[in-house]
Amino acid sequence: MEFLADLGLFTTKTIVIVGSILVILSFLFQASSRNKTRSHIDIEKLNHRFRSLRRQLQGHTLSPKALKATMKEDKKNKKKNLDPKENRIFVLDFEGDIRASGVSSLREEVTAILSVAKPQDEVVVRLESGGGMVTTYGLAASQLARFKPHQIKLTVCVDKVAASGGYMMACVADQILCAPWAIVGSIGVIAQVPNFHRLLKKHDIDYNEVTAGEFKRTVTVFGEITEPGFNKFKAQIEDTHGLFKTFVSAHRPHVDINLVATGEHWYGTQAKDMGLIDQILTSDDYLFERYETTDILKVQYLGKRKLSERLSDSLADLSSKVFFRVWSILEKTKYD
Repeated sequence: MEFLADLGLFTTKTIVIVGSILVILSFLFQASSRNKTRSHIDIEKLNHRFRSLRRQLQGHTLSPKALKATMKEDKKNKKKNLDPKENRIFVLDFEGDIRASGVSSLREEVTAILSVAKPQDEVVVRLESGGGMVTTYGLAASQLARFKPHQIKLTVCVDKVAASGGYMMACVADQILCAPWAIVGSIGVIAQVPNFHRLLKKHDIDYNEVTAGEFKRTVTVFGEITEPGFNKFKAQIEDTHGLFKTFVSAHRPHVDINLVATGEHWYGTQAKDMGLIDQILTSDDYLFERYETTDILKVQYLGKRKLSERLSDSLADLSSKVFFRVWSILEKTKYD
């Protein structure tokens, strides 16, 4: 009888495991065939978030009588709040890495906003970046500059850091708001190239590089760094820095560019004194002050994801919940 009981329990476990696998495979199949999660623009009305936070706190701080009166007033104004406002603020978030990889989403978000925005609207970019590659950050700055011909006000909010390429993006704005301790500036250019030529030479290893053009290669990882090549490389860095300075001066002509373009960075209060920013204010305060009178819409472009990326989050959770939960129930039944 004990053998039959163990056999029955083993059979039950096998059925459950196989059933769980089938459920997971079915989920995989359905997810893979579900329109491939097409790219789309996601819109969130931040007004709702602000009101929700207010109501939650009111529920814990107001007396029942005061809360009832407040809810009555909110209900009275509900219809008014649902009506579209004359002015709108479109909010974009940009978190930059060294490659400014977020520029691929930024260009889609800018295009989407330009298709519906009016001159009385405003775009607020919550920017956080320590800079990176010149070409990609130049493209990101150019994307933000697309609002100017359409006379749409652009505000950049820096809560943590906008340095180097990050400041290149920020200076395009009509106004730059900055938290007191945020880092701003670093208007400079840097290039670092390790060189192993002497190590190769020490071990009698030849490195051959064939080029056409005197300065096709100046400083490389394995080749010998010559004085003409180094000087040319240095000159190219200086040229890039000059372009950076010219770009900042064009967008913020009141700034003493020779004073700020030393590669140094400053905190928000210092940056305001130097003209790098316009006002000491966090993005939270700037948006909160306007949510009662203005529709605030957060715009985010969600690109098409690979199958592995689409399922990675959900599968881990699904498999653990289905399999281990059922297994624990069966184990508990065994000892009851």
